[in-house]
Amino acid sequence: MAKDNFKAPAFDDIVFEMRNKEYGAYTLRKKYNRNVLIALLIGSVLIATAIITPYLNAKAAESKAKATERQVVVEMENLDQPAETVAPPPPPPPPPQDVVQQAAYVPPVVVDSIKPEDEVQLMTADQAAIEVQDQEVVEEIAIVAEEIEEEEDENAEPFVVVEEMPMFPGGEVELLKYIMEHTQYPEVAKENNIQGKVIVRFCVTAKGGVDKVEILKGVDPELDKEAIRVVKTLPAFKPGKQGGKPVPVWYMVPINFTLK
Repeated sequence: MAKDNFKAPAFDDIVFEMRNKEYGAYTLRKKYNRNVLIALLIGSVLIATAIITPYLNAKAAESKAKATERQVVVEMENLDQPAETVAPPPPPPPPPQDVVQQAAYVPPVVVDSIKPEDEVQLMTADQAAIEVQDQEVVEEIAIVAEEIEEEEDENAEPFVVVEEMPMFPGGEVELLKYIMEHTQYPEVAKENNIQGKVIVRFCVTAKGGVDKVEILKGVDPELDKEAIRVVKTLPAFKPGKQGGKPVPVWYMVPINFTLK
């Protein structure tokens, strides 16, 4: 005898047997498990959002702060040089016209013997030593004179405008690049958000060196100190010339310190 497949009715069907299933309670009980699962999922999502959102915001703010790290921007501008008219060097004096008088030709006189006063006098060892010493003294005096002249050129008042201005190796572009690469923004100025333009003046000597570094327009002692430090590290310039002779010349560099 074959078994009949019998399926037991659900609990909800037994409870609501012979009752009004259209009232709504039957439907609610049938969907209870599904509604509980959906509510659990929604609650979990809300709790996770409430916990994770502040953490993500903190991480985003930290990464944004790192991305927008403060940087030093150094800009060099061309300052208007004072409109001084450079007087052309005076023309060289005309060479002296020496009057050359031609002496009358005197025929040589042939003699058979040499007079005693015409004999060649040989130099003694003492005389030779004295002459050598005199020559060394003259050379030393010439060297000292050259050193004194160079020292006077270095101590001379620098020019503001000359015929041929000093030139940094590679031009102003390389000068700007050098300053940008070697400038370090002071930490104290960073913390206090100090910015501004520092104008530095220095003298390019007759040998191309950097001397007499000073601040024409300062912003803050820390920024001024850093600007002076960077300018003092500049390599040698091509010196300026006036009348074809190297001379000391004033040179100005404006440096912008900007925080971003």
